[in-house]
Amino acid sequence: MPIFNLISIYMLKRILLSLVLLLSIIACKTEKPRIEVDLFVVAQEIYTGDSIKAEAMVIKDGKVLELGSEQSLDDRYSAPRKKVFKGMYIYPGFNDAHAHFVGYARGLGRVNLMGTNSWEECLQRVQAFADANKPEFIMGRGWDQNDWEQKEFPSRTELDSMFPNTPVVLSRIDGHASLANGAALDFAQISPDTKVAGGALLMNERGLTGLLIDNAVDLIELPELDESKDKELLLKAQEYCLRVGLTSITDAGLKQREIEIMQELIEADSLKIRFNLMVSDDSASIAHYFKNGAIESPRLRVKTVKFYLDGALGSRGALLLEPYADDPTNFGLQLKPTKYFEMMADSLSHQGWQMAIHAIGDSANRIASHLFGIAYMHERNHRWRIEHAQIVHPEDLSALEELKGIPSIQPTHATSDMYWADERLGAERLAYAYSAKSFLEAGLVLPLGTDFPVENINPLYTLRSAWYRQDASAYPEEGFRSKEALSFDEAMRGMTWSGAYASFEEDKKGLLMPGYYADFVVMAQDLSKATAEELSQMEVQATAIDGEFLYGL
Repeated sequence: MPIFNLISIYMLKRILLSLVLLLSIIACKTEKPRIEVDLFVVAQEIYTGDSIKAEAMVIKDGKVLELGSEQSLDDRYSAPRKKVFKGMYIYPGFNDAHAHFVGYARGLGRVNLMGTNSWEECLQRVQAFADANKPEFIMGRGWDQNDWEQKEFPSRTELDSMFPNTPVVLSRIDGHASLANGAALDFAQISPDTKVAGGALLMNERGLTGLLIDNAVDLIELPELDESKDKELLLKAQEYCLRVGLTSITDAGLKQREIEIMQELIEADSLKIRFNLMVSDDSASIAHYFKNGAIESPRLRVKTVKFYLDGALGSRGALLLEPYADDPTNFGLQLKPTKYFEMMADSLSHQGWQMAIHAIGDSANRIASHLFGIAYMHERNHRWRIEHAQIVHPEDLSALEELKGIPSIQPTHATSDMYWADERLGAERLAYAYSAKSFLEAGLVLPLGTDFPVENINPLYTLRSAWYRQDASAYPEEGFRSKEALSFDEAMRGMTWSGAYASFEEDKKGLLMPGYYADFVVMAQDLSKATAEELSQMEVQATAIDGEFLYGL
């Protein structure tokens, strides 16, 4: 080969090599460095709560920064921690839109009467608690005569014999009735002549049975816990809530000091769950917060007042338009006059506060709908709430639709009450009771909760009852009032984003999208494919708030 050709080939190779090196240098200089984040999370699927599903997400400063495939995010982000949940599923953290967290916590230090099958079993548990703790005042909660073979209310006869000198107060599961022994009645100076508006003292031929209904429950002022013990129980309750995937909770009614104790624990970074705390219908507490202003921080919101219009269906205190089917002289109880609620509604409207109204019976829900008209005149986006909204007449559903009220319901109430609700209501009223789908079809936002400790704290039971309308044993096969069943996506939205909307936090939590709090739960199975029985047995694998794993893996 001629020397000229050899030189030409050699020079061409040198030129090409130089070009490659030059391009490499340019590429290195122009390649963007990977962005530093706090946490990189990978799962089989991330259910964002929006229409998007993803494989991975990156978290920065406690918020979701971006979602996508593992490879696409890995190319652009660097994290000191990477959590890979192989074959598992991630969902937005569960938000219980109506519960009694403080009541649940205090119940951990009292006699647990949940799930008892008879009054005799209740008495056995009370005796065991008394033997183990030697209390000066015995308190318990959770009995439900509807679960017993003998469905009559109990009386104080046995408690008087067992504890002649120790006060005993045992609250019914819904908190709208209590049984007190003679020592407790004497402690509160309650006699057959005691009068109470919005409540009842049940009597028999021997006098007071010890059964107190609705406002009568408050006649006995229970002893307050030592504050350090109170805080200890609140932190213990948080542990149980995190185990079931709760990252946000609305506590439906607390007095000022109870809110302050919660606030102290939150500010000390001991309580990690986000709380929306409703102020009880207590004049001193309301006055305090009206004077000092609302609280709106990432983990604590206080800008709602909770009122009780009526009692509960199980104790026949729910206020009905027509008498009870199984008690034809009883319409239920209105706990305070309508004029009082109108006055408070007007005051709250002017203060810019939210009103939450406990209303179960159709008559109570009609009054609540009327009160929403006061809010609507002042602010169209008022987001006032009916807590429970169990029996809403079709005429009042139309009013709710027009006034944009929020029905805050607890689906497990339907599957707990379905065994006896028709006895109380009759077929005609049952046809518009325990609704869910009807509220969505009316264009209303539908937050879902449990009302724990009235029901179990597990939000997967909420999902089961809302989606399948069945109990833990998948009964009834076709579902209770099955036309009111929600789809999986509708139920999940109610358990996450809708609760955030009801507390004016829908742009911060309830979804796993960029800019939202990184509050999420990890499940071993795809919830959208679970049966009712499986939902009753599943366990949360991990719970994170602000991207910090507080329970599990």
